[in-house]
Amino acid sequence: MADEEIKNKAVDDAEDTAKENAAEDLNTETNNAEAETQDAGEAKEQSAGSGKKAKKEKPSKLDKEKEALKEQVAALDDKVKRQLAEFENFRNRTEKEKTASYDNGAASVLKKFLPVLDNFERGLATVPEDKKDDPFVQGMDKIYRQYLTELENLGVEPIEALGLPLDPNLHNAVTQQESEEYEPGTICAELQKGYTYHGIVLRYSMVAVVPE
Repeated sequence: MADEEIKNKAVDDAEDTAKENAAEDLNTETNNAEAETQDAGEAKEQSAGSGKKAKKEKPSKLDKEKEALKEQVAALDDKVKRQLAEFENFRNRTEKEKTASYDNGAASVLKKFLPVLDNFERGLATVPEDKKDDPFVQGMDKIYRQYLTELENLGVEPIEALGLPLDPNLHNAVTQQESEEYEPGTICAELQKGYTYHGIVLRYSMVAVVPE
Protein backbone atom coordinates (compact mmCIF):
# COMPACT_ATOMS: atom_id res chain seq x y z
CA MET A 1 0.00 0.00 0.00
CA ALA A 2 2.83 2.38 0.75
CA ASP A 3 4.49 1.58 -2.53
CA GLU A 4 1.33 2.39 -4.48
CA GLU A 5 0.98 5.74 -2.76
CA ILE A 6 4.55 6.59 -3.53
CA LYS A 7 3.97 5.60 -7.12
CA ASN A 8 0.85 7.74 -7.44
CA LYS A 9 2.60 10.70 -5.87
CA ALA A 10 5.47 10.40 -8.34
CA VAL A 11 3.01 10.31 -11.21
CA ASP A 12 1.21 13.41 -9.92
CA ASP A 13 4.49 15.28 -9.51
CA ALA A 14 5.52 14.36 -13.05
CA GLU A 15 2.17 15.60 -14.40
CA ASP A 16 2.49 18.90 -12.53
CA THR A 17 6.01 19.39 -13.82
CA ALA A 18 4.93 18.63 -17.40
CA LYS A 19 2.02 21.11 -17.12
CA GLU A 20 4.33 23.83 -15.79
CA ASN A 21 6.85 23.22 -18.59
CA ALA A 22 4.07 23.27 -21.18
CA ALA A 23 2.70 26.54 -19.80
CA GLU A 24 6.13 28.16 -19.87
CA ASP A 25 6.68 26.97 -23.45
CA LEU A 26 3.27 28.36 -24.46
CA ASN A 27 3.98 31.74 -22.88
CA THR A 28 7.35 31.91 -24.58
CA GLU A 29 5.87 31.07 -27.99
CA THR A 30 3.08 33.61 -27.45
CA ASN A 31 5.53 36.35 -26.52
CA ASN A 32 7.71 35.56 -29.52
CA ALA A 33 4.69 35.62 -31.83
CA GLU A 34 3.52 38.95 -30.44
CA ALA A 35 7.01 40.42 -30.84
CA GLU A 36 7.23 39.19 -34.43
CA THR A 37 3.79 40.61 -35.16
CA GLN A 38 4.73 43.98 -33.67
CA ASP A 39 8.00 44.08 -35.62
CA ALA A 40 6.16 43.20 -38.81
CA GLY A 41 3.61 45.93 -38.17
CA GLU A 42 6.27 48.54 -37.52
CA ALA A 43 8.14 47.47 -40.64
CA LYS A 44 4.92 47.68 -42.65
CA GLU A 45 4.17 51.16 -41.30
CA GLN A 46 7.68 52.32 -42.08
CA SER A 47 7.42 50.87 -45.58
CA ALA A 48 4.02 52.47 -46.10
CA GLY A 49 5.31 55.80 -44.80
CA SER A 50 8.29 55.68 -47.09
CA GLY A 51 6.02 54.85 -50.00
CA LYS A 52 3.69 57.75 -49.24
CA LYS A 53 6.64 60.11 -48.86
CA ALA A 54 8.14 58.95 -52.13
CA LYS A 55 4.78 59.23 -53.81
CA LYS A 56 4.32 62.71 -52.41
CA GLU A 57 7.76 63.86 -53.51
CA LYS A 58 7.44 62.41 -57.00
CA PRO A 59 5.76 64.98 -59.31
CA SER A 60 2.66 63.81 -61.08
CA LYS A 61 2.18 63.83 -64.84
CA LEU A 62 -0.22 66.76 -64.54
CA ASP A 63 2.38 68.81 -62.65
CA LYS A 64 4.93 68.11 -65.36
CA GLU A 65 2.48 69.23 -68.05
CA LYS A 66 1.73 72.42 -66.11
CA GLU A 67 5.42 73.22 -65.79
CA ALA A 68 5.94 72.60 -69.50
CA LEU A 69 3.01 74.89 -70.37
CA LYS A 70 4.35 77.60 -68.05
CA GLU A 71 7.73 77.43 -69.78
CA GLN A 72 6.07 77.66 -73.21
CA VAL A 73 3.97 80.66 -72.13
CA ALA A 74 7.05 82.41 -70.72
CA ALA A 75 8.98 81.75 -73.95
CA LEU A 76 6.11 83.04 -76.10
CA ASP A 77 5.70 86.11 -73.88
CA ASP A 78 9.41 86.90 -74.20
CA LYS A 79 9.24 86.39 -77.98
CA VAL A 80 6.24 88.73 -78.28
CA LYS A 81 7.95 91.41 -76.18
CA ARG A 82 11.07 91.18 -78.35
CA GLN A 83 9.04 91.44 -81.55
CA LEU A 84 7.12 94.44 -80.19
CA ALA A 85 10.39 96.15 -79.26
CA GLU A 86 11.81 95.43 -82.72
CA PHE A 87 8.65 96.75 -84.36
CA GLU A 88 8.77 99.92 -82.24
CA ASN A 89 12.41 100.47 -83.22
CA PHE A 90 11.55 99.84 -86.86
CA ARG A 91 8.65 102.31 -86.70
CA ASN A 92 10.78 104.98 -85.05
CA ARG A 93 13.57 104.44 -87.56
CA THR A 94 11.09 104.56 -90.44
CA GLU A 95 9.56 107.79 -89.12
CA LYS A 96 12.99 109.38 -88.82
CA GLU A 97 13.95 108.28 -92.32
CA LYS A 98 10.61 109.50 -93.65
CA THR A 99 11.03 112.88 -91.95
CA ALA A 100 14.63 113.19 -93.13
CA SER A 101 13.62 112.26 -96.67
CA TYR A 102 10.82 114.84 -96.64
CA ASP A 103 13.09 117.55 -95.20
CA ASN A 104 15.80 116.85 -97.76
CA GLY A 105 13.27 117.00 -100.57
CA ALA A 106 11.75 120.22 -99.24
CA ALA A 107 15.23 121.72 -98.76
CA SER A 108 16.17 121.05 -102.36
CA VAL A 109 13.03 122.94 -103.48
CA LEU A 110 13.40 125.82 -101.02
CA LYS A 111 16.97 126.46 -102.18
CA LYS A 112 15.57 127.54 -105.54
CA PHE A 113 13.51 130.29 -103.91
CA LEU A 114 16.47 131.95 -102.21
CA PRO A 115 17.75 133.73 -105.34
CA VAL A 116 14.28 135.24 -105.76
CA LEU A 117 14.49 136.51 -102.20
CA ASP A 118 17.94 137.95 -102.93
CA ASN A 119 16.61 139.81 -105.98
CA PHE A 120 13.84 141.36 -103.92
CA GLU A 121 16.36 142.59 -101.35
CA ARG A 122 18.76 143.93 -103.99
CA GLY A 123 15.98 145.69 -105.83
CA LEU A 124 14.54 147.31 -102.70
CA ALA A 125 18.04 148.30 -101.54
CA THR A 126 18.58 150.37 -104.71
CA VAL A 127 15.43 152.47 -104.25
CA PRO A 128 16.34 156.09 -103.46
CA GLU A 129 15.05 157.60 -100.25
CA ASP A 130 12.74 159.98 -102.07
CA LYS A 131 11.13 157.07 -103.96
CA LYS A 132 10.41 154.77 -101.02
CA ASP A 133 6.91 156.19 -100.59
CA ASP A 134 6.07 155.45 -104.21
CA PRO A 135 3.00 153.11 -104.44
CA PHE A 136 4.90 150.69 -106.70
CA VAL A 137 7.81 150.48 -104.26
CA GLN A 138 5.41 150.07 -101.35
CA GLY A 139 3.65 147.25 -103.21
CA MET A 140 6.93 145.46 -103.95
CA ASP A 141 7.98 145.86 -100.33
CA LYS A 142 4.72 144.23 -99.17
CA ILE A 143 5.19 141.34 -101.60
CA TYR A 144 8.75 140.87 -100.32
CA ARG A 145 7.61 140.82 -96.69
CA GLN A 146 4.79 138.38 -97.47
CA TYR A 147 7.25 136.17 -99.33
CA LEU A 148 9.64 136.27 -96.37
CA THR A 149 6.85 135.48 -93.91
CA GLU A 150 5.73 132.43 -95.88
CA LEU A 151 9.29 131.09 -95.95
CA GLU A 152 9.51 131.55 -92.20
CA ASN A 153 6.20 129.69 -91.76
CA LEU A 154 7.68 126.80 -93.72
CA GLY A 155 10.64 126.67 -91.32
CA VAL A 156 13.21 128.69 -93.25
CA GLU A 157 15.31 130.81 -90.89
CA PRO A 158 18.16 133.28 -91.61
CA ILE A 159 21.57 132.47 -90.20
CA GLU A 160 22.89 135.03 -87.72
CA ALA A 161 26.35 136.26 -88.57
CA LEU A 162 27.33 139.86 -87.69
CA GLY A 163 29.40 140.11 -84.54
CA LEU A 164 29.57 136.34 -84.04
CA PRO A 165 32.67 134.11 -84.19
CA LEU A 166 33.12 132.32 -87.49
CA ASP A 167 31.31 128.95 -87.52
CA PRO A 168 32.40 126.73 -90.44
CA ASN A 169 29.11 124.81 -90.10
CA LEU A 170 27.13 127.96 -90.92
CA HIS A 171 29.46 130.58 -92.38
CA ASN A 172 31.66 130.72 -95.43
CA ALA A 173 34.46 133.29 -94.96
CA VAL A 174 35.41 134.75 -98.34
CA THR A 175 37.50 137.72 -97.24
CA GLN A 176 39.00 139.62 -94.32
CA GLN A 177 38.26 143.22 -93.39
CA GLU A 178 39.62 145.57 -90.79
CA SER A 179 36.98 146.80 -88.37
CA GLU A 180 36.94 149.01 -85.29
CA GLU A 181 33.39 147.92 -84.43
CA TYR A 182 33.97 144.16 -84.22
CA GLU A 183 36.59 142.11 -82.40
CA PRO A 184 39.27 140.11 -84.23
CA GLY A 185 38.07 136.70 -85.36
CA THR A 186 34.43 137.81 -85.58
CA ILE A 187 32.24 138.48 -88.61
CA CYS A 188 32.16 142.14 -89.56
CA ALA A 189 30.18 141.98 -92.82
CA GLU A 190 27.56 139.73 -94.41
CA LEU A 191 27.99 139.58 -98.19
CA GLN A 192 25.18 137.09 -98.77
CA LYS A 193 22.63 135.94 -96.17
CA GLY A 194 22.49 132.27 -95.35
CA TYR A 195 19.44 130.21 -94.43
CA THR A 196 18.57 126.95 -92.68
CA TYR A 197 15.55 124.66 -92.83
CA HIS A 198 14.87 122.39 -89.84
CA GLY A 199 18.57 122.26 -89.07
CA ILE A 200 19.59 121.74 -92.70
CA VAL A 201 21.77 124.45 -94.18
CA LEU A 202 20.10 125.67 -97.35
CA ARG A 203 22.90 128.12 -98.02
CA TYR A 204 25.97 129.17 -96.05
CA SER A 205 26.37 132.81 -95.16
CA MET A 206 29.09 134.50 -97.21
CA VAL A 207 30.92 136.70 -94.71
CA ALA A 208 33.96 138.86 -94.08
CA VAL A 209 35.98 138.27 -90.93
CA VAL A 210 38.11 140.67 -88.90
CA PRO A 211 41.72 139.41 -89.02
CA GLU A 212 43.24 138.34 -85.73
